[in-house]
Amino acid sequence: MILTRVQTPLRSYVASTSASVLVRHVTSSPGLQAQAVKGGYSTETTATISKWTPTSIRTGLIAKKRGMAAVWNDHGARVPVTVLQIENCQVTKTVETPRHRKEPYYGIQVAATDKRPKLVTATMRGHFRKAGVPPKQIVIEFPVTQDALVPVGTTLSALHFVPGQFVDVAAKSVGKGFSGVMKRWNFGGLRASHGVSISHRSAGSTGGHQDPGRVWPGQKMAGRLGGERVTMQNLLVVRIDTVLNLIFVKGAVPGPDGGHVFISDAKRKMISEAIRKTKKGLAVEECLPAGLDVLPFPAGTKEMAEKLPKIVVAPTRGRNPFVALD
Repeated sequence: MILTRVQTPLRSYVASTSASVLVRHVTSSPGLQAQAVKGGYSTETTATISKWTPTSIRTGLIAKKRGMAAVWNDHGARVPVTVLQIENCQVTKTVETPRHRKEPYYGIQVAATDKRPKLVTATMRGHFRKAGVPPKQIVIEFPVTQDALVPVGTTLSALHFVPGQFVDVAAKSVGKGFSGVMKRWNFGGLRASHGVSISHRSAGSTGGHQDPGRVWPGQKMAGRLGGERVTMQNLLVVRIDTVLNLIFVKGAVPGPDGGHVFISDAKRKMISEAIRKTKKGLAVEECLPAGLDVLPFPAGTKEMAEKLPKIVVAPTRGRNPFVALD
């Protein structure tokens, strides 16, 4: 799969649309307006809660892994990317839970991938009906801060993640069944020629003799490999397609093609790094990765994406690999 490269200026492309589009999206529907007030914020204050801060935690998205591809940056270098598609990802519920001696917990329940109503239980059909969204295949909750709450029924888009930022992608890894220690733990195995009889890929000794007289807990042995939730951290968003709702992230993503993955802002290179820079006295714009001014806040919606070009590409990072060093 080869993708053509279309360059679009990136800097400040979100700031002009994020606040106005979100306010218009809420106030245009009486149902969403009532839900916004019920969720703890009104339409009058939505415009003031539209600026990202380093302490803000935005919601994540549910995407479907479509496979890997290759793109070429401005230097002509090949960049391997994983293509993730957002399939009608909508907000179905906002959560607020009081906690003893702590700040209240806030969360956003997100659902994606439409499903036939006959294949959904009656309980979930009522849940989706109350939210005003069609039945979905998968539902998950993301913890957020109070200023990042989104009205129920909002349709999220690939614009939620800006090219040039870093994300964490979590998914269930591909199950590989019962595997030996060489495949599961990268053991070297025993000798391949002399002195070993039908034990070339064996684990060898797993414990002592009379002392300790047992196998230590956590000993690396053969067992089931894969089929676990894995998180790939600090993946660079290379580009987005606002029409097809595609997100191109650099590198590999866990899970099989066609499986669902969960994308959120990178905890290390986005959130923790921004907080560290804020403590140094830097401005909010200087806390984001190079080339970014602002993030869509509280979320990147479908209405915002309609005002942008089809392809938005991140600025090229690093030096030109085809130019010799001095």
